[in-house]
Amino acid sequence: MASITLTPSEKEIQAFVQKHEHALTPSKNPYIRYFLKLPQASVSVYTSGKVLLQGEAAENYASLFGYQVAQVTSGQDFPLIGTDEVGNGSYFGGLSVVASFVTPDQHDFLRRLGVGDSKTLTDQKIRQIAPLLKEKIQHQALLLSPSKYNEVIGERYNAVSVKVALHAIFLLLQKGVEPEKIVIDAFTSSQNYEKYLKNEANHFPNPVTLEEKAEGKYLAVAVSSIIARDLFLENLENLGRELGYQLPSGAGAASDKVASQILQAYGMNGLGFCAKLHFKNTEKAKQLLER
Repeated sequence: MASITLTPSEKEIQAFVQKHEHALTPSKNPYIRYFLKLPQASVSVYTSGKVLLQGEAAENYASLFGYQVAQVTSGQDFPLIGTDEVGNGSYFGGLSVVASFVTPDQHDFLRRLGVGDSKTLTDQKIRQIAPLLKEKIQHQALLLSPSKYNEVIGERYNAVSVKVALHAIFLLLQKGVEPEKIVIDAFTSSQNYEKYLKNEANHFPNPVTLEEKAEGKYLAVAVSSIIARDLFLENLENLGRELGYQLPSGAGAASDKVASQILQAYGMNGLGFCAKLHFKNTEKAKQLLER
C-alpha cells in the first residue's frame, strides 16, 4: 500500500477538501482536521499542515497537490536520503540513528563494496566497510546512550517517539544536501510518525516516505543501516569494557544472565549505565539474583 506525506499550502488543502467534500468522514484522532475516504485511498489532513495519503490510488490523488509521481516510481536513480536505526531491540547498548545522502554516481561504488541489507551481513563485514562509508558518504549519525535513554523514556518519550526525536534527517538537511526523496525504514505507522513529529521543534518541509524493509530496497537506507549497526556495536564494546563484561546484543537469556551479574556487582546504577531498564530483562535479572 502506497503511503505519501505532503505539506501543501492551506489553499491547496481547502481546494482538495471542497472538491472531495462528499468523501469527508469523522475521525476520532484529535490531530486530524479532515479525513476523507476516497476510492482506493484515504486522505488525512493533520492540524500540523501535513497531508497523509494511503492506498493504491494515493499517487493519483497526491498529483492534485502537484506531487510528481515520476519521482517516486523511478527506483532510486536520483539524490536520496535514507535513514535507519539500530539498538531498539537490544537490552544492552544505546540507540543509534543514521541518515545518509546517496546520489546515483555512488551506486556502483556501494554495490562493489557489498552494501545491501545489513541483516544479511555479518558484524565483521559491517565493521570492515563502515569506515569507508563514513568517509565517502555524507551522513548524520546520532547515538542515544543507555543512561540518556533511561532518563527520557517514560518521562517525555516512549520507545517509538524517541526515534522520531533523534533528528538525523533535519541535521543532514542543515548541511545543504538536496534530496528528491527521503525514505525512513518504517519503525511505526505514518500516522504515529506525524503525531510524534508534531511535538518536536525541528521540522523540515520535505515530505518523507516510511517503507517496511527499506534497507533492502534503497542503497541510502542500507548505508545508514550499516553505519548505525557499526555505531551500536562500538558503543556496546565500549560500555562492556568500562564495566569489565562482554555485553551481548539482543534481549535473550544471555542478556538476563549478564544483567544479573552487573546488578550484583554495581547495583541498579551500573545496570542503567549500559542497559535499557524498561525491558523485561531487568526484572528477569533481579529474579536470577534471588534464586
